[in-house]
Amino acid sequence: QVQLVESGGGLVQAGGSLRLSCQASGRTFSSSVMAWFRQAPGKDRNVVAVISTSGSTTYYADFVKGRFAINRDDAKNTVYLQMNSLEPEDTAVYYCATSLARGIPAVLRVNPGQYDYWGQGTQVTVSS
Repeated sequence: QVQLVESGGGLVQAGGSLRLSCQASGRTFSSSVMAWFRQAPGKDRNVVAVISTSGSTTYYADFVKGRFAINRDDAKNTVYLQMNSLEPEDTAVYYCATSLARGIPAVLRVNPGQYDYWGQGTQVTVSS
């Protein structure tokens, strides 16, 4: 069993920054692909960023490229999402997720159905 706990969300003005954290329990963290998704009211849950087990490979959705950065600290069982130049369109609940599957490159794990465990979500609100 894996538990994920997100933190770091909040209210920020457009142009501001936030850093989300997701701490994982269990001994599988270092061998798991990690990702951040987001879901706005009435919309689908979409991938934001994915990071491979080694941390050497990342994937970003087009709408966050150049503004967000994902990284992981295996010693702390934590994955981070640094969000800069935030826009009102970034307002959503942000979820951390982990994928335990083998053999699928991290950059191809962009669908929610490919993830095994989810955090409870953290609200990010960007005011204009």
